[in-house]
Parts: sequence; C-alpha cells; structure tokens
Amino acid sequence: MKITFLELEDNYAKVLFENTTPYFVNAIRRTLISDVPKLAIENVTIYDNTSALFDEIIAHRLGMIPLPTHLDLLVFREECSCNGKGCPNCTVHYTLSKEGSCTVYSGDLRPEDAMWAVKDKNIPIVKLLKDQRLILEAEAQLGTGKQHAKWQAVCGIGYKYYPVIEIDSEKCNLCNECVEICPRKVLEIKKKKLDVKNVEECILCKSCEEVCKRDAIKVKGDENRIIMQYETDGSLSAKEVLMEALKILHKKYDELEKKL
Repeated sequence: MKITFLELEDNYAKVLFENTTPYFVNAIRRTLISDVPKLAIENVTIYDNTSALFDEIIAHRLGMIPLPTHLDLLVFREECSCNGKGCPNCTVHYTLSKEGSCTVYSGDLRPEDAMWAVKDKNIPIVKLLKDQRLILEAEAQLGTGKQHAKWQAVCGIGYKYYPVIEIDSEKCNLCNECVEICPRKVLEIKKKKLDVKNVEECILCKSCEEVCKRDAIKVKGDENRIIMQYETDGSLSAKEVLMEALKILHKKYDELEKKL
C-alpha cells in the first residue's frame, strides 16, 4: 500500500491510499474515530459556582474542550503504575478561578505546566454576572472515542474512490453542457477539446455523464485508489493522528495473527 498526502495542514489532511481495498481504508477510518487516544477533562471538583449553569453542565462543557495531547508522555490511567490514583504520568491538572461580571473562556483554565495549555482559548464556558463566581479544579486523562465523544480527536472524516473520467473525443461535439452542470468545475474546454482540470475534485455524481446525449463521457471510481479527508480538533495534528491510527491497527492485526 502507498500513502500520499494530497493536502496536509495542522488540523486537516487529504490522503490518497493506493494499492488497497475499501475494507482496509474503512478500518483506518473507524480506528481514527474510535481508538486513537487523546486527553480530555474527566473529573471536575467545583468549590464555588454561583453562575446560572448547574455544576454538571459546566463539567460537561469543560470535558469537550480540546486539550494538547502528548502521547509519548502519558499512559492510560487504568494502566498506570499508580493504580489509577492520578500521577503526572497519567493525569493533567487544571484550575480555574473567575469572578464576574465577565465571560469565562477555555483560556481561563490554568494547567500545572504550560505545555498542557488549551489549544483554543476562545471557547465560552459560562457568563458570570456581577458578584458571581466560578472556582474549580479539573483532572484530564487519556481516553478513546469509543468511550465518549470528548475523547474523539477526528471529525468530518470520509473517503471516496479515486475518480476516473473517460472522454471519447470522437463522440464529443463540445456542447459545453457537461462543463456547466459539473458542481465542482472539474471539466473545461481547452484548445477545442474537452479536458479534465482536476480529477481529484470530482465527487462521482455523474451529472456530466447523465447530461451528455452522445455518451461521450464516462465516470467511475477506482476501488484500488481511495481519497480520505478528515479534520482534528487540535489535540493532535492531522499527521500524528493518522500515524497513531496505523500503529494501533498494526498492533491489532499482529495480535490476531498470533492467536490464529
């Protein structure tokens, strides 16, 4: 299998998988969603809350805030040598203390070390009126998406077959209807010839094929080449989360092979 990054940003990736099958790529997709661990707030101790929101609502909002995750420094709490008591190897501590009138944002969470500072500091948690207070401590730990959505690092994930567009120039009369109807503007007429501008933008809707009365264009997908795109919430980079998913999947297949 060959993997190529068509687009790669901190929180977004568009990846081309070649010499593979839809079943294997779907296994990668499911692993990205369910099995890649990330850091999220699990336990909240509230010392004073006179805001309009109940303690449980604030705790839930805190849990959904993306936190930076360094998988080389943390282990799952239940697997830690501290037996789940909560040591620096498995638990990250945050504090928050605010008094109104103001809006409490995610950036008001103070970590025990600057490396654990929240990624997005502008997520609103609660609005405090005059003389209202919110004082709390929070513990974050590793988890996976199969346990709760707050531990899901990847969102907006999907894949498609690599588009294959075949044009019969002898049948094509350059009527331009297929160019106009294409929602992604994949086709163009250039030098008196129908051509493909960017085949990877094609979504396989086959609108161009349906509108052509001369059957000059055929659109299909290559099942051995698949394009996947996804975003992350910022806790892990797009490249890190894919590398971790492949490691997890490799470990699962290795365990299955040993049992067989």
